[in-house]
Amino acid sequence: MDKKEQFKPFIPAESTLPEFTPTAIILGLLLAVVFGGANAYLGLRVGMTVSASIPAAVISMGVIRVILKKDSVLENNIVQTIGSAGESVAAGAIFTLPALFLWANEWGTEFPSLIEITLIAIIGGCLGILFMVPLRKALIVKEHDVLPYPEGKACAKVLLAGEDGGAKAGLVFKGLGISAIYKFITDGLKLFPSEIHYEIKPYAGAGIGADVLPALLGVGYICGAKISSYLFAGGIVGWLVLMPTIVLFGSNEILFPSVSETIGEIYAQNGSWGIWSNYIKYIGAGAVATGGFISLIKSLPLIFQTFIKAIRDYGKETDNTDLRTNQDLPMSFILISILLFALLLWLIPVIPVNLFCAFLIVIFGFFFATVSSRMVGLIGSSNNPVSGMTIATILISSILLKLTGQTGREGMIAAIAIGSVICIIAAIAGDTSQDLKTGFLVGSTPKYQQIGELIGVTASATAIGAILYLLNSAWPYGSQQLPAAQATLMKMIVEGVMGGNLPWTLIFIGVFIGIAVEILGIPVLPFAVGLYLPIHLSVPMMIGGAVRWLIDNKKQLSETNRISFAEDGVLFCSGLIAGEGLIGILLAILAVIPAKTSGSVGDRIGTFMSRTFFNSNAGGILFFLILTFMLLKITYFKKKRE
Repeated sequence: MDKKEQFKPFIPAESTLPEFTPTAIILGLLLAVVFGGANAYLGLRVGMTVSASIPAAVISMGVIRVILKKDSVLENNIVQTIGSAGESVAAGAIFTLPALFLWANEWGTEFPSLIEITLIAIIGGCLGILFMVPLRKALIVKEHDVLPYPEGKACAKVLLAGEDGGAKAGLVFKGLGISAIYKFITDGLKLFPSEIHYEIKPYAGAGIGADVLPALLGVGYICGAKISSYLFAGGIVGWLVLMPTIVLFGSNEILFPSVSETIGEIYAQNGSWGIWSNYIKYIGAGAVATGGFISLIKSLPLIFQTFIKAIRDYGKETDNTDLRTNQDLPMSFILISILLFALLLWLIPVIPVNLFCAFLIVIFGFFFATVSSRMVGLIGSSNNPVSGMTIATILISSILLKLTGQTGREGMIAAIAIGSVICIIAAIAGDTSQDLKTGFLVGSTPKYQQIGELIGVTASATAIGAILYLLNSAWPYGSQQLPAAQATLMKMIVEGVMGGNLPWTLIFIGVFIGIAVEILGIPVLPFAVGLYLPIHLSVPMMIGGAVRWLIDNKKQLSETNRISFAEDGVLFCSGLIAGEGLIGILLAILAVIPAKTSGSVGDRIGTFMSRTFFNSNAGGILFFLILTFMLLKITYFKKKRE
């Protein structure tokens, strides 16, 4: 018998433990909505999301093992499987769908309906799962020793380290509570500013600042020092190199017709923010698009190998298909469901997709689901070029739609709809692969995980439309509070193909900056995102990355303690991200509720506090330093365990 077929999971196939239980389903659904909402807010603000699998697994162990006094690793695995689906749906939706809101504001038309957003998210999510399921035996079982699936393996380790479940879950909840309080008193009660900014007057055009918020510190820590430094470097090039250059050489110039004022007038009225919003975002968009294409091109050999192998092995069975650990959803159910969803895309009136577009979605969807499923096995979900796949899809779709006569607003909306479904398919296929790898290692029943993924996708997709509407009502997309970086980029690509009305000189400056960065051997996408977004986001992330660097390089720690303390920080920071995301959504609700008094409590307190030290830039810095010290206390200054 082949060595790969001799793998024995933690729970043997012959054993039957509580797994697909009402407790697991309800807790998983709750976490799917919570992490989906938190990641939607985070992604729209900073342009990136974080994995929810490990935090969901830890919270599950804390609730099921400690509170409910139950003990089943399979039940916990179902919780994290359902819970992690919310993050992937959010990532796919926010990278594309806000473009429809941006156009509605520009055109004076209605926003996309809740039903349209929900159906696009559900269909995209379900197709991503259905395309991936037949690949499980080829990618996860047969290639167990070849494809490591790093996040899936890490999540399995967390689940199997059950004795630490209560303490580990406490770290997530501690971070969530601290972050929620911090976010509420800064952006709710306005006791101190959440954003600090300094204009560098002697260096005209330059500015520096930071959004002193918990989620940014947490994202920087989780991403690590390297990624955070790439983001920060992009911010430095934008705010301290390009912007002063634009002001120095072009203060009397009007760069392109859509901006009627000279650069000098814009700078005089709006400072460095005016230069960033009118010029740097186009340069950043060119760099981001270049990064996406470069990551896709570098992956082409792997993509074609994967696709050919997947076609060859599609539907092949392994031995012992009657075993619990070999049971997938029936192939007949999968094929019928794919056909049904394709027809729904075409026939449902609220989805702006015709038969040709539905055909494109199925072709692109199967191809990129296959690619995503294998790539996350090799390089992990964090390095999966979903944005590159989406850019390629939107670019090709826009060209094909234009060639077939679908132009103008109708063609532009159709291109974004196609890109939205594909983006969600690719994100969910990667998440499903990692979850099924976790299940393979612990001995879960695959069909229960696959059903759980479908349930999690449906729940989070149902919530994501309301969340997108809510956030746009509180802080319009494209604003300083919610830049919606990826969606703005997708919108610009479609407009560029359909109308040719973009400042191409600025975009090509970004393209060649991206190429130069690639030649230097620096990952283009994180650098480009840092260039595209305000430096105020990359500064606090750099601080989080620096904390992670201190722990990773602390000489007094043994390797065991180093890994343990770093993981503690990841869990605490996951709580920071979730807490801020939830309070951000709460504040959005409060922001759109009509006020019946002359001012909210937060506004009145903020007016009073404006006369104090705390409501100054120095006050914001002080509170962020306190938050950073808390992270150091949990990680760097933690007592050793030998």
